[in-house]
Amino acid sequence: MQKIISMTLFWFLFLATPCMAENYVVVGHMGSQIRYQLQQRVIRGAGTERVELSFVIPQSFDSPTYHQEVQDFQLDLSPEPRKKEQSRDKRGNQVITAIWKRPPQEITTKISFNARMQTKLQKLQTAAPFPLERVPPEAEVYLPATKQVQVDHPEIRRLAEELTRGVTTQFDAVQRILTWIVDHVRYVTPPQKYDALYALQSNKGNCQNFSHLSAAMMRAVGIPVRIVNGVTLNQPYNISRKRGVLTFKMGQGRHSWIEVWFPELGWVPFDPQQTELFVANRFVRVEVGIDNNETINDGLLRWVQLSGKKGKPRLRETISADFVSDRVELQGSRQDYGPRNLLLSPRVEATFKEIEVAPPPPPPVISEPERRKLRFTVPFLFGNLEFPENVDFAFPRGPASAAGDNQFQMTRNFLVETAEYVTTKLTQYAQVFELRKPVKLERIGLALHKFGGEGQLWVELLQDNEGKPGAPITTSDFINLNKLSVKPGYRWVDFDFSRDKPVLMPGYYWIALGFTGSPIVNWFYTYGKPVGPVEGTRYKGVYQADWSGALSYEFNYRVAGLTVK
Repeated sequence: MQKIISMTLFWFLFLATPCMAENYVVVGHMGSQIRYQLQQRVIRGAGTERVELSFVIPQSFDSPTYHQEVQDFQLDLSPEPRKKEQSRDKRGNQVITAIWKRPPQEITTKISFNARMQTKLQKLQTAAPFPLERVPPEAEVYLPATKQVQVDHPEIRRLAEELTRGVTTQFDAVQRILTWIVDHVRYVTPPQKYDALYALQSNKGNCQNFSHLSAAMMRAVGIPVRIVNGVTLNQPYNISRKRGVLTFKMGQGRHSWIEVWFPELGWVPFDPQQTELFVANRFVRVEVGIDNNETINDGLLRWVQLSGKKGKPRLRETISADFVSDRVELQGSRQDYGPRNLLLSPRVEATFKEIEVAPPPPPPVISEPERRKLRFTVPFLFGNLEFPENVDFAFPRGPASAAGDNQFQMTRNFLVETAEYVTTKLTQYAQVFELRKPVKLERIGLALHKFGGEGQLWVELLQDNEGKPGAPITTSDFINLNKLSVKPGYRWVDFDFSRDKPVLMPGYYWIALGFTGSPIVNWFYTYGKPVGPVEGTRYKGVYQADWSGALSYEFNYRVAGLTVK
């Protein structure tokens, strides 16, 4: 069945269901003026006799949904380099290269500019056929395979062709591929590899993996896709819905996304982790290329090391953005079709095909006589377990790679500190988890970092109340803040429930962090929903009763105890 309607067009193959869909049509606009600064501090390593730094000048960019206007770009270098060159690479990026011979112990750089950024979410119309009839040369260069975008690999090509079989429009092909990725790839950082095939075979990856897999599958069926590198800003924004506010927030740091070419629309940005046909105006677009092996000029550090000397330069990067003005007016409406994981899109007029499959079974119900027979003997561990443990986010660069005889380089990476300050006196946070079998609870761990302060922390276990935190079940033992280390990085902090050892039947439960005193603690989170449901991360004001606010990410937690065979 084919229909032409004025709305977002998504389907979910294999796992989706109309009652579980988390596809939102979003309308409205975002407009901001920012003053952006990126500061770098390079500390010379032993035996370093030449240092080279590269920077890409962000360009103004316009698309049907996203507009970026860059003004007053300035690059300050201290001390002044011996040589500074400016060039344009084959993708149109403007590159500045600065070289210091016999470099000093410390080099500091500062990029600054003003930017106007807008996201406009109005109805889009596209009727481009699939397969595409003609691709111009400037877009055709973004069709080939690379080492990171394995277009010709049989697994990638077979899946792309399967997802787009019978499709007659380009947009339908694009949204089917992206919907599959949203529901089958979960975010982790750092992954073991950054290419498309690793993401497909492991079903996980960071923003580079999402971009490379999206590009590989779309290019495999003749759709041009280019990789975009830039920066996300941690200024949150809200989308109003019937079910309450949905709050989005990215970490402040490097990010990778894509732009897809449409004959009548040109290059249109997508963030394959959660948005289609747009990116928020919290994205600063910097560099484009065919993959992330090519887009390495921005933030690239090269050096020459004296033979026999050990030690590499250290680079610290700090990004800040002052929002001089910021206006956000976004409304979202949930659809009855689409992925089970969150995906946002503007309203689109195009052809689509709805596919419905049965929902997953609910958690099993265990009767009272069966409960009395349960024997808890099997170790149990569950949660959102993968995060960059013990990483010093002040100096996250590395490792170095060889670039010739005694020559080395370090590219910028996408390891971003994503965390929420959760011991504020104005806001409370809670994270859901789902059990599919009975568990005798012993511990709940949270990925935390202490910055300072004093007081105590504890975890409260809450019932589920129609998708929100409900009545309390039990409380963990207290942890004195002076027991936590202040060394850089995030670590598991386990809260003990062995005093009560509550027995939990299959279902949903909520973790709520409590505190007393004046602790300053961050709780690490992961983009998207790697483990739990879309509505499973909640917040409210301390004086409010209803947990009406939902967050687009998922806190990192682990639940430990014993279960049954």
